[in-house]
Amino acid sequence: MEKNRYNIHILDFKKIKTYPIKKRDNKVRAADFVIFPSPQSSPRRGEEADIESLLPNILKGNEIREIADAVVAANKKKKPVVFAIGAHVIKCGLSPIIIDLMKKGIVTAIAMNGAGAIHDYEIAMIGETSEDVAVEIKKGRFGMVEETGAMMNSAMNRMVNNKVGMGEALGKDISEKKLKYREYSILCHGYELKIPVTIHSAIGTEIIHIHPSADGAVTGKGSFNDFKLFTSVLSDIGKGGCFFNIGSAVILPEVFIKALSVVRNMGYKAHDFITVNMDMVQHYRPHVNVVNRPIQGEGKGYTLTGHHEIMLPLLYYMIMTKIQKK
Repeated sequence: MEKNRYNIHILDFKKIKTYPIKKRDNKVRAADFVIFPSPQSSPRRGEEADIESLLPNILKGNEIREIADAVVAANKKKKPVVFAIGAHVIKCGLSPIIIDLMKKGIVTAIAMNGAGAIHDYEIAMIGETSEDVAVEIKKGRFGMVEETGAMMNSAMNRMVNNKVGMGEALGKDISEKKLKYREYSILCHGYELKIPVTIHSAIGTEIIHIHPSADGAVTGKGSFNDFKLFTSVLSDIGKGGCFFNIGSAVILPEVFIKALSVVRNMGYKAHDFITVNMDMVQHYRPHVNVVNRPIQGEGKGYTLTGHHEIMLPLLYYMIMTKIQKK
């Protein structure tokens, strides 16, 4: 073997050993590709195309099928299907999808951060939400709108007690006041359908905390009541339940891992279920606290990365299609 000017032996590539392709194990097969209908097999007018057939049986195409199947199985076994949602899910206009899943008995509990509750309440109140922070912060007016803080704090100050949490208080308030756009309110439907909607507040992070009517003791009590309610929901999640963290990078993943520790500490068999983290960007805390640590070989954790306004409608369609075929 000759050496070159760098004093390195040059390998003789003619000595490379090859083997027949039929003896190789392959991870991708044409049989797993998208099933693209021919013009002759396209749906007739009035019929719906099967979106699932346009998803390959590869990687996330497979995973979203498995997730939808797990939700359908949980529904059949009457196991919890819990959606923990960040505020952006509501701001993306997805409340009607979640409400429909609640009405159909598919989603059995909702957890929100405090910002999610604010956007939900404002939508119920005026059909609009989400101020321009960059503009208002310059004027010292960010978060200073009168009605939102006054009405939400009033509802909590009146109704939160040793048994009633923030979610129930605000949902009841929206329902009893018959706010004009309450049909879009997850809080309202949770109250009326008797489906737990819990709010997990962090003092100082929400605009209603900087309102003159704010009472930190009431906020803390209401949020703690909701934490206990959320923990109680998780006590039955084992052997087939589903937990979704949708768009919360810190608060709800932390609430989830603590609640799960409580129910296991108290002897509940909260194992063998699925977890799903859905977000536009995958963050550290949801990955470890939702997808990884709670499962550890007993169930399965999934990540779906993409915009909520695309991913959640897709998942909804797949779940409903599967349920209708049962």
